[in-house]
Amino acid sequence: MDRPWYLAVGDCKEDGAPFALVTVLGTSGSTPRDPGSKMVITKESTFDTIGGGQLEFLVTQQARELLEKNETDVVIRAFPLAAEAAQCCGGQVSVMIETFAATAWQIAVFGAGHVAQQLIPILSRMPCQVHWFDKRPEFLSIPVETNIKLRLIPEEVSLAVEQLPATSDVLILTHDHALDYELTKACLQRDDISLVGTIGSDTKSNRFEQRLLKDGVDEQSLARFVCPIGIPQVKGKLPIEIAVSICAQLIARQQIDPQSTRDRRGISWRDLKKNLSEVGEISGQEIHINPNNSKSHSG
Repeated sequence: MDRPWYLAVGDCKEDGAPFALVTVLGTSGSTPRDPGSKMVITKESTFDTIGGGQLEFLVTQQARELLEKNETDVVIRAFPLAAEAAQCCGGQVSVMIETFAATAWQIAVFGAGHVAQQLIPILSRMPCQVHWFDKRPEFLSIPVETNIKLRLIPEEVSLAVEQLPATSDVLILTHDHALDYELTKACLQRDDISLVGTIGSDTKSNRFEQRLLKDGVDEQSLARFVCPIGIPQVKGKLPIEIAVSICAQLIARQQIDPQSTRDRRGISWRDLKKNLSEVGEISGQEIHINPNNSKSHSG
C-alpha cells in the first residue's frame, strides 16, 4: 500500500506481471480522493490508494476480474458512493481501470560467454522475460535487471528445457558443441518452443540438422531451428555485432502482425464520446475500450 503507484507500475512491467492502473477521472459531492488519484492493483496486492473503503474494495474486485482475462483493456465506470458503495459521504466517483496483460515474450539464453554478455544488457531493456542459464555456480552472483532470471544448467540438460515457458524463443550460445546439440535436440522435442536459435556456422548447422533427423526430430520441428542465429545482413564477428544481430532477428519475429495493415484500432473518438454521454449518472454503467478487438460496450 505504501509504495507509490508510479514505482509499482515500473515493478510490474519489469516483472512481466499483469496489473491494473486505476485513475480517478472525476468526482462530485463528498468523495475520499480528488481527480487524478491513482492506484495499482495486481492479482495479489494493491499499491497506493484512491481513498480506501468500499469504493476501493469494489474497484479492486472489478480490476482483478479483468486481470483474470489477461488482456489489455480500458474500463470507465461511475460509482455512486451512497447507492453502490454504501459510503456515507454520498458523492460520486468515476474511475478508469487500465489493465495490462502479462508479458508474453519469453526468451531463454543458454551460455554466459562474450556474446551473451553483450546480448543480455540489450534484452534487459526489452519488453520480455529472460531466463539465463549457465553451468558455473558463480554465474548466479551476476547483477542483472529484474526481467532477467538466472538459472544453473543441471547435469540433466533436459530438466532445464522442461522449465521453459511455452512459446519461448531459445538462444543457445555456449562454447560447448556437444552441449549445444543436446540443448537443441531437447528444445526441438518440445512442440511449444517457438524458436531454437544456435550460434555457429553453416557447417555446424548442416551437421546438426543431419544428426537431428537421425535422432528422430521431424522436418516440421526442424523448421524452428535457426543456425547461425542472427540476421544474415550483419557480417561482423565482434560479440556486440553478433548480439545486435540476434536481437534484431528476435524483434523482427515479434513484430510480424497479420493485422498490422489495419487502419484503425480500438474505439473511435465518436463512439467514445457517445458512450461517455450515455453513462451519465447511472449506477453500474461502464465502458470497455479494448485496443485488441476494436469493440466497446456499456452495460
